[in-house]
Amino acid sequence: MNELKIGRFPPLDYACNEAINTLCTNLSYCGDHNQSLLFTSRYEQEGKSSIVMNVMRTMASFGKRVVLVDADLRRSELARRYRFQYGVEKPAGLAQYLAGMCPLEEATYATNLKNAYIIPAGREVLSSMQLLSSPRYEQMMTALRAHFDIILVDTPPAGLIVDAIAIAKHSDGVLVVVACNKGRKQDIASMVESIERSGCKVLGAVLDNVDFHTFRNRNYYYRSGRYSYYYHSGYAQGGEPAQQKKPRSGKP
Repeated sequence: MNELKIGRFPPLDYACNEAINTLCTNLSYCGDHNQSLLFTSRYEQEGKSSIVMNVMRTMASFGKRVVLVDADLRRSELARRYRFQYGVEKPAGLAQYLAGMCPLEEATYATNLKNAYIIPAGREVLSSMQLLSSPRYEQMMTALRAHFDIILVDTPPAGLIVDAIAIAKHSDGVLVVVACNKGRKQDIASMVESIERSGCKVLGAVLDNVDFHTFRNRNYYYRSGRYSYYYHSGYAQGGEPAQQKKPRSGKP
């Protein structure tokens, strides 16, 4: 199998890391019948791709064999944002596979994260619907189900482009990423209705770009004597806690 190195993975602060852990735990409660999960959003820049990458990493750390399919064939940013470094001279991706230019094995890459695999978007195309609606996409999903525990599909915003809605029927469930205080509620309802008409169920929504300082429960993360130690230590930068004094217990 080809190899791909993820050259950059921005660290998460303590609160975001715990939120991703909670999301992955909740997804595990959905049952084995929800093996393939499609991630979409209403608009651009709602954090969808960042969330799906972190879900892949976290699920893989749980010991699950995970593959991420980058189905944004028009304007994918994963390869650039995470600095994919391919182990082959002319890397293929989903676009090449769907066009019949290579077998699925050549478009699937083992990453430098244990248990994590990626099928990158490959070549950007304008007629993405023509490729995504081909029988090869359904054949790919069937093959992936036999080899992976979890299949994550990253798509363009369903509120802007029809691609996500067209391929949702091949996934077991959809998660909608919604940026806090952005856009209209009506757009969410309209998008959910379109997805459900495809026959795929919406498992829930992920609220992103939340400013914890605007909520009363921010003290749980930032001022609690127990957890502030982790937040203000190295965990806030995604690493090991720094060497510093632990908070006092309150006892004399």
